[in-house]
This record gives sequence, structure tokens and C-alpha cells, in this order.
Amino acid sequence: MPLTAGDDAPTVTAPTQDGEAVTLEFDEPTVVYFYPKDDTPGCTIEANQFQRERETYREAGVDVYGVSTDDVDSHQSFCEQEGLEFDLLADPDAEIAGAFDVDLRDSGVTTRTTFVLADGEVQAVYENVDPDGHARDVLLDALDDGVVTLPE
Repeated sequence: MPLTAGDDAPTVTAPTQDGEAVTLEFDEPTVVYFYPKDDTPGCTIEANQFQRERETYREAGVDVYGVSTDDVDSHQSFCEQEGLEFDLLADPDAEIAGAFDVDLRDSGVTTRTTFVLADGEVQAVYENVDPDGHARDVLLDALDDGVVTLPE
């Protein structure tokens, strides 16, 4: 069972699609969404919708990261193909998934799970989501819950 709202956010370090290691401590509002596999239908829909909402997330001060067990090269290709401008974190050994207690399927890919984090803790968790519309729903929930605000 994944981390739940109120749990401390783990500190994680992983390479992006550019091969640059980033360390996330989740002090600032951040969405981390786990998805099964690059360049598959549902995952492409989800990534494209997070990309479409990217500017609104940015205006609200929210960083977005996608995570899968794919490697850096796969993420780089997926980002280029889909025009993604946010970072995908490579987690081929499922260490990030483990830090968030995200389940792995028998095939070794993560289940579709999204976390909203801020102030060093988990604010919200979404499990087994429908990728179509999910990026917008997460943003609206974060705004409704007061986790983030849009500038006036």
C-alpha cells in the first residue's frame, strides 16, 4: 500500500531524461506521478495531459515529475517524441517506487499512482487512476484543498 496523506515525504535522487541527477525533498508543492511504461497508450495520454496543464501547474508553483521503471534513454526518447517539457525520473531498480511504497505489477512496472507533496509530507494520493483527465483533476483538487493557489 502506498504512502498516505500525512506521511513524511521521502527524499529521493534519480536521473532525469537528460541523465542529470536531481534530489527531491518536497518542501515546495510537487506532483509525482508513477506510470507503467513510456510510449504506451494510457501513459502517453497521461503525459500529454500533464504537459497541457504544465503552465497552470507552474503558475500555481507546482513542480511535476513522472516516474517509471524505464531507463534514461527511454525517457529521453519519450520526451522528444511527445514534446514533454517536464522531467521524467528513471527508476529502473524501482528504488523510488519502493520509497513511496508503490506496487509493482508482475511485469515489473509500477501501478498508476500519483502523489501531491508539500511541506515535506504527502498531501494527497491517487491510486489506479484513469489517465484521461487525471492531470486536470489533480490540479483542481490541489487548488480546492488549498495546497496550492493561483496568482491573482
